[in-house]
Amino acid sequence: MARGEINVRYTQASPARAASAVYVTLTAQILSLGALVSFELSRGRRLAAELAAFGGRPQGADAEAVVGAVTLFAVLMMLVAVTTVAAAAAYVTWLVRARQANDRSAATAPVAAAWLLPGVNLVAPAVLVDEVWRGTRPPAGRRGRWLALLGSWWAAWLGTLALFTIRLPLDASAGDLTGVGVPELACASVAALLCAGTVRELTRLQRAARSARVVEPGTLRAFSPQSPQPAPGSTAVGRTS
Repeated sequence: MARGEINVRYTQASPARAASAVYVTLTAQILSLGALVSFELSRGRRLAAELAAFGGRPQGADAEAVVGAVTLFAVLMMLVAVTTVAAAAAYVTWLVRARQANDRSAATAPVAAAWLLPGVNLVAPAVLVDEVWRGTRPPAGRRGRWLALLGSWWAAWLGTLALFTIRLPLDASAGDLTGVGVPELACASVAALLCAGTVRELTRLQRAARSARVVEPGTLRAFSPQSPQPAPGSTAVGRTS
């Protein structure tokens, strides 16, 4: 295979576009969650009480007032679900491409296992991301800063997971529709921001590493239209006295 073909394939495997998808889907997820929380705070408890009064099935003229609110609530729930799935898919795609940018033979199975296996998914994803960071061969002295960013993101993600899977089911006395509130929105926002930070850092390092490979000897040589100048005091070949 020609060297030019190798360089083209390496460029095509760049995760920069996948990183942009992560930023967009994370933003959409937080915006949709924020809209749901706003609905909960302004209308949720009253709507839950009205639905309870109708036995969960609004009927008759008196129930028409709540139909619009129920529809809006259903749309917001659907938006949160869709954007969450989209963000997860975008992130997994980015992680696969980021690993393959370091090693084109890297398999996708470890990424799926890291996120899907119960128990394993509490640790393995962060380990995989750190593996990608080390694979970029970053400059010395950045390890501490990277671990602080990675650890903060993972702690925020675990905190968000605990709020949604543990606290909400146990808090049955709130009387809201879903129980999602400001704590969940704040924790999810911090986790999304830090996640985007890790993606940005790795993408930047891989872009720098790719640029360094391009200028390596034998890969790309700079062309100068000017003829080389003789060193001072040297004698030109073929010059007669």
